[in-house]
Amino acid sequence: MEKKCVNEKKCGSCKYLHMTYKEQLKKKEEFVKHELEKCPELKGHFKPIIGMENPWNYRNKVTAVFDRDRKGNPISGVYQEGTHRVIPVEKCLIEDELADKIIGTIRGMLRSFKIKVYDEDTGYGLLRYVLVRRGFATGEVMVVLVTASPIFPSKRNFTNALLKAHPEITTVVQNVNNRTDSLILGDKQQILYGKGYIEDILCGCRFRISPASFYQINPVQTEKLYSKAVELAGLSGKETVIDAYCGIGTIGLIASKHAKNVISVELNPDAVRDAIVNAKVNGIKNVRFYKADAGRFLTQMAEEGAKADVLLMDPPRNGSSEEFLRSAALLGPGKIVYISCNPVSLGRDLGVLKKLGYRAEECWMVDMFPWTAHVETAVLLVRKP
Repeated sequence: MEKKCVNEKKCGSCKYLHMTYKEQLKKKEEFVKHELEKCPELKGHFKPIIGMENPWNYRNKVTAVFDRDRKGNPISGVYQEGTHRVIPVEKCLIEDELADKIIGTIRGMLRSFKIKVYDEDTGYGLLRYVLVRRGFATGEVMVVLVTASPIFPSKRNFTNALLKAHPEITTVVQNVNNRTDSLILGDKQQILYGKGYIEDILCGCRFRISPASFYQINPVQTEKLYSKAVELAGLSGKETVIDAYCGIGTIGLIASKHAKNVISVELNPDAVRDAIVNAKVNGIKNVRFYKADAGRFLTQMAEEGAKADVLLMDPPRNGSSEEFLRSAALLGPGKIVYISCNPVSLGRDLGVLKKLGYRAEECWMVDMFPWTAHVETAVLLVRKP
């Protein structure tokens, strides 16, 4: 089914809207295979890409930047590709529809509450961004109002008016960001309504999600990806598993049902706090969480002579570091399951792991981001005898 977006050529996100869904899946498969040519042993072991039945409105996290048009009216949307010019967006084909409606409601409330949107050039104004996160399984909705100042006039009345318009909202948080960089969330926040977080269910586990916590934006495809990753690990219940870059603990907690114990490492303190709570909520006692840089943590483990059976790794878009990969190899895991959102950095890291004695044996692709050029990949590597 063909759909049109008025901002397609300006936004820069959905680069494949001109294709059929079948065509873009094929293009993503070809892209991954090209970037992983460094591992010729994978030839013949690329599995068909896993697509979506309904590839629309899948994003459970929506961020809108606020600005003014030439007439001074508040607008909200996204930055035009490569600029800081805001493109007004009322509906997006890949964003959660309820999130877009909530953002529209907030935009319409600003004038009556005399709230000025933030001006990047002058530094004047209050509202910078609105972030909406929704638990697709639980229906819980979080709204984060990112302001330039902690002083938010009539915030109680504003919150009540928002809740009256959208009773689906389960929590509202004010986040204060007075920095001049491109980061959306600041370090300080105040709960205006509810518990300050939402929960969602993934692969049978319940997860707590705070405003700054990393959580995959497409829950339908995430279940497929993580289930496949755990399957590739081939756990029997006797293994020590390391979950590097663990975020709020998702894949490690899911894998813990099939392992002896799991060691999970994450640098973001908010994510670690959520991960610890998530383990308790799910009654999981065989996972330990550590707030640390994954590379340094594995280096320390290797220096102490520790060993692991399986390494699950899901690094940021720029991939892992050579220090991390060397330390990982010293721990001697028989299997590594490498999850990546960037085939370019994945190909580079697979080349390093090959030199360290690992053979890539199987590659699965999951279309986590339909209509965009991005694709998620899971590769199984096995230690050579």
